[in-house]
Amino acid sequence: MSLNRESALQIARVLTEALPYIQNFNGRTVVVKFGGNAMVDPQLHESFARDVVLMKLVGMNPVVVHGGGPQIGKLLEKLNIHTEFVNGMRVTDAETMDVVEMVLGGSVNKEIVASISRSGGKAIGVTGKDGGLIRARKLKVNRYSPELGASEIVDIGHVGEVEHIDIGVLNVILDSDFIPVIAPIGVDAEGNTYNINADLVAGKIAQVMRAEKLMLLTNVSGLMDREDKVLTGLSTGEVDALIADGTISGGMLPKIGCALDAVKAGVSSAHIIDGRVPHAVLLEIFTDEGIGTLISNRDS
Repeated sequence: MSLNRESALQIARVLTEALPYIQNFNGRTVVVKFGGNAMVDPQLHESFARDVVLMKLVGMNPVVVHGGGPQIGKLLEKLNIHTEFVNGMRVTDAETMDVVEMVLGGSVNKEIVASISRSGGKAIGVTGKDGGLIRARKLKVNRYSPELGASEIVDIGHVGEVEHIDIGVLNVILDSDFIPVIAPIGVDAEGNTYNINADLVAGKIAQVMRAEKLMLLTNVSGLMDREDKVLTGLSTGEVDALIADGTISGGMLPKIGCALDAVKAGVSSAHIIDGRVPHAVLLEIFTDEGIGTLISNRDS
């Protein structure tokens, strides 16, 4: 069955619109943080895998960093292991860390690798412990204590932050024409294992690899203004101003801060995109309009 004229013209328009982007990004690295609804919805999971495979086939170098909070919570509940949260972060004792490592470095990581394989790509799953990829340090968390009337440092266990990234193992994977899929688990100088926020890991890897783009998949349409309209085409200076006037606040601050740090450190652009939209990554990279918030290092 042949296409009707209208459908044919629409497909041709989309393909020709993508051409300059394919040419411009050939050989460039794009770091994508995979999380949110896209990880737990089977159809979105598969569409993401197809996006990544297509990026690789047209000459880009995608690097995937993934989260896995819902999957960790589900297994902890099954095992009847109670956990608490401080400032939105899971308190992670040794027993909980074993589960975190099992889920992130095992089931979740390998399912993403399998999805990419089903879509015709080649991927290798690693954690930050492999090849010394992520050197971590213990995260210090400050929380306001009503009893003390001041802030106090709270020990939340095996939760860390990035101290250093060594991309040697990623270069080996990319040079072998595979797609790296990274679980955000790091290790310190003493060999202690830490769970690290996946957005932060993606941002740091993008900086060290001097990536063309950092893409953070979320469960929202992007950065919203006070009228709930998506903001895009922002400079770093404009983002700083939005933080200062309170437009960016609450749960969006860490994600925006990660994107902002990456762009200020040399990443050409960062994108906050809605992972609930099928093929969100392709739509943001290969169309003129895009579907989320873009932050670039253009002059303010």
